Amino acid sequence: MIVLGVDPGISNLGLGVVEGDGARARFLHAELVRTRHGDPAAARVHTIYRAVTSAIAEHRPEAVAVEAQFFYRQNELAYKVGWAMGAVFLAAGQAGLEVFQYGPMEVKRALVGTGRADKRQVAFMVRALLGLKQTPASSHAADALAVALTHLAHLRTGTTSRV
Repeated sequence: MIVLGVDPGISNLGLGVVEGDGARARFLHAELVRTRHGDPAAARVHTIYRAVTSAIAEHRPEAVAVEAQFFYRQNELAYKVGWAMGAVFLAAGQAGLEVFQYGPMEVKRALVGTGRADKRQVAFMVRALLGLKQTPASSHAADALAVALTHLAHLRTGTTSRV
């Protein structure tokens, strides 16, 4: 199965594509999508939408997995990340893809074995599981790959989390 993982953000959005069966995985693609703070909201959302639709067209994933976002008293940030999620949902919907969501602790538990792992441990496991020579330069791209790997792991156990 090919999975497109997404680490959502309006300024920095990570995309990662992996192929696997839950036991093994292969790296296909990773990128950081950046938008500029001063640009109009519509332009920023359009940039994200184009990047996601391009990744879908090029890699033909069978599912999209996003990292769930939790905001405590950060209404403006939640609102802006919602713009990015809308672009992802639209691109996935147009392609007929289901979207699955995993919280940060679920990702850490799936990759490292504990929900209290730090970002370095998660990035190390992404590199190890995908046989990469080095960790992706962008932490957002690494997180997107981690979410995609988490979906593959959850497929194996039958505990996927559809949005």
